[in-house]
Amino acid sequence: MQQAAQVYQKTQQATSSPRQVEARLLLKAAHRMEDVSNGEALDRDTMRDALAYNKKIWTLFVTAVTEEDSPLPQNIRENIANLGIFVFKQTRLAEGRMDKTLLPSLVSINREIAGGLRG
Repeated sequence: MQQAAQVYQKTQQATSSPRQVEARLLLKAAHRMEDVSNGEALDRDTMRDALAYNKKIWTLFVTAVTEEDSPLPQNIRENIANLGIFVFKQTRLAEGRMDKTLLPSLVSINREIAGGLRG
């Protein structure tokens, strides 16, 4: 069964649009942070890993929208960059304090952006 799931996942990745891939990555990051947030006990390593994964995704987004050749309209580029700044600040706070109560806002942002990408 696991092998069939892997084949499906590879096929899905090969046929997905960039927007669908971005949405899936955001949702994966949201799910990882949500697992930490909803866990009974704080697992510091899992929290660090989830935040690091989310930070990587947001670094890619912010880098892409700040490139001069970005095809997005200026106002959308600015909104994504501003959200990225918030995500980075919130991530730094969550990492520094090891405070999982700061994760739901990051989860919400990821889910909202993913929903917009899926359109």
